[in-house]
Amino acid sequence: MLSFSVRSALTKYRGLWLPSQALVRAMSSSKGPTSPYATLSISRPTESITHVELHRPEKRNAMNKAFWSEMVDCFNEIAVDPDCRVVVFSAAGKIFTAGLDLMDMAGDILQPEGDDTARVSWNLRRTVAKYQESFSVIEKCPKPVVVAVHGACVGGGVDLITACDIRLCTQDAWFQVKEVDVGLAADVGTLQRLPKVIGSRSLVNELALTARKMYADEAKSSGLVSRVFANKEDMMAGALEMAGEIAGRSPVAVQGTKVNLIYARDHSVEEGLNYMATWNMSMLQTHDVMKSVQAAMEKKSHKEVIFSKL
Repeated sequence: MLSFSVRSALTKYRGLWLPSQALVRAMSSSKGPTSPYATLSISRPTESITHVELHRPEKRNAMNKAFWSEMVDCFNEIAVDPDCRVVVFSAAGKIFTAGLDLMDMAGDILQPEGDDTARVSWNLRRTVAKYQESFSVIEKCPKPVVVAVHGACVGGGVDLITACDIRLCTQDAWFQVKEVDVGLAADVGTLQRLPKVIGSRSLVNELALTARKMYADEAKSSGLVSRVFANKEDMMAGALEMAGEIAGRSPVAVQGTKVNLIYARDHSVEEGLNYMATWNMSMLQTHDVMKSVQAAMEKKSHKEVIFSKL
């Protein structure tokens, strides 16, 4: 169930498609994390859009212990929330994230428990797998996730955004696979997802092995992001407009599309086609197809069509 504060936001904005700038101002007025979370602020700028904001601006949105578990709880809740059709993820403060909070996380990483090498290794592997799930849960969530990046996106930030479906950034944004600079290989998603996002193995290797910064223009040309905006306010307005376009479509179609895109990424064309045929043998039996076709014939906007919740 949604927390009380999120329900309050939902009541405030229910049914209203406010102008983008008004929505941006409403989203930017967050007073801090939303209970029960200590690192995330959750709001509903419209009935069908959930805004998740990483909210540790005083710590440059560094990812502490609480963040990793809260991401799992948050996106598991969103995954089964029938009111939510799309997610916008952003961050408070001057930058998107400085990456791992090394001071807070040092104990888990550098001093794992265990009586011998086998037990220490077993516990450390379990810890790494737990952190991996914090971003895999974004990918597993059937609701599309639009991430909006401003300023620095370092280390774990790259792991996070590569698990999202659509990536936007500001002109002053920059990205850095930082892990080799702190003596480790990135282990929560970047090395697995970035090659499939960018497509150039050479560029991925360069970024991961040198820890150099990639700026907005290169991020756009390489395919890491699909759009670049002049500033954060314009980017958030663009993210909300895009989210509104997605939310206005059939949730059966939208969520089925996300699931099958991810499946196709990790399987052969033949396997993907077979999975799609199996998927649609049931999903085609929805009223949404007839509603969408009828709206198109009557030259109505998709936003005028009322689709049942999913």
